[in-house]
Amino acid sequence: MSKMKPRTLSGFMELLPAQQVLFDRMKQILASTYQLYGFTPLDTPLIEASEVLLAKGGGETEKQIYRFTKGDADLSLRFDLTVPLAKYVALHYSDLSFPFRRYQIGKVYRGERAQRGRYREFYQADIDIIGDGKLDISNEAEIPSVIYQTFTALGLRRFKIRVNNRKVLGGLFSLFGLGDQATDVMRAVDKLEKIGRDKVIQILTEDCAVAAEAAGALLDTLEAADPMAALEGLRGKDALLDQGIEELSTVVRYMGAFGVPQDHFAVDLTIARGLDYYTGTVYETVMTDHPEIGSICSGGRYDNLAEYYTDKQLPGVGISIGLTRLFYVLEEQGLLNQSLLTAPADVLILPMTEDLGPAITLATQLRAASLRAQLYNEPKKFKAKISYADKLGIPYVIFLGEDEVAAGAASIKEMATGQQQSVPFDQVPAYLLQRVAPMAQGKPIQENNDD
Repeated sequence: MSKMKPRTLSGFMELLPAQQVLFDRMKQILASTYQLYGFTPLDTPLIEASEVLLAKGGGETEKQIYRFTKGDADLSLRFDLTVPLAKYVALHYSDLSFPFRRYQIGKVYRGERAQRGRYREFYQADIDIIGDGKLDISNEAEIPSVIYQTFTALGLRRFKIRVNNRKVLGGLFSLFGLGDQATDVMRAVDKLEKIGRDKVIQILTEDCAVAAEAAGALLDTLEAADPMAALEGLRGKDALLDQGIEELSTVVRYMGAFGVPQDHFAVDLTIARGLDYYTGTVYETVMTDHPEIGSICSGGRYDNLAEYYTDKQLPGVGISIGLTRLFYVLEEQGLLNQSLLTAPADVLILPMTEDLGPAITLATQLRAASLRAQLYNEPKKFKAKISYADKLGIPYVIFLGEDEVAAGAASIKEMATGQQQSVPFDQVPAYLLQRVAPMAQGKPIQENNDD
């Protein structure tokens, strides 16, 4: 029989065991941090009816979606976590309490061209706060706090949360006589960081027919060294701009009270995000030492989450972390903490007697003490057994032969140093816990110490 060559589809990520442990640790930290802020977990189906996922219809989404039929059903894999959330809230509206705060960490699928760090199957980690009719602006100030706590808990130190308000941009466009071209102007402004001021002005003047003077004045404001001072000087000149300035000022004021240090956020008037979606505060988070990576967490305020499923007004604010891409980037930059304990067990027990009873009893006692214990009963040579522990990075090995059983003490070898010690059975759990606990501590991301 011919053998099929094993392969993984392009754009789909598979990790080796140690990497998977680090990835799962990141997921656990995200979940526990989100829970600190009162977000409840949610898990929506991977597969939905195509008409539900494509309620908004058309565009790039329909080109990228994985769509198939099963019998008479027209089905699709979810391409993000926001559309399923909208369906969920509309469907369960009468059973939910508002504001509804949910987090979801799950896989999504997009049939786009696979590139370095961009996958067709990838994890997103989202949080959203959904209001019923109204949603207080303090929620928009709390989101950066969640971002800060999340990345700090992961081990990142050098990152910055950039904040803006879409009403500020809309008001500025109107003030400079660009209201009718707002969408095109915003698309051009969104490219400012990538292509620079001169090329953006060229796009504005040549493609968008914006007067050179208006284009220059707009960019002068957007790139002001002190954005809030520049905005304060424009108060009273446009109603929408005034509303945006007030909202942005409130968010900035509350962020400090929410525990976000000033050196970890900045007002950036060039941030636009989701041209047709976000309506208030918007966020982008970048790694200070790696701006070329782009945003590692983004989101903002929107007016009506579920407008395609219900007539109820459901405003919200949320963010999304592309977890698979972030993990890829961190690994590529050498920022994953390789010293973190990623072994599947804390201790490997090697029975060296025909009667396995004492070894099984000891393993049971260790597990009762929350130690991860693995029994190795395979008929391999002693060297192969030690090599097994070494390859997996298991920090301790227990030898249990006739002498140890008779003496009521285990021979424990520390793999890193080669030191071996005899420890009475009843003291083994405490002995190992004291030594293993520090190894399990630490964060999955480890940046350079140079500031």
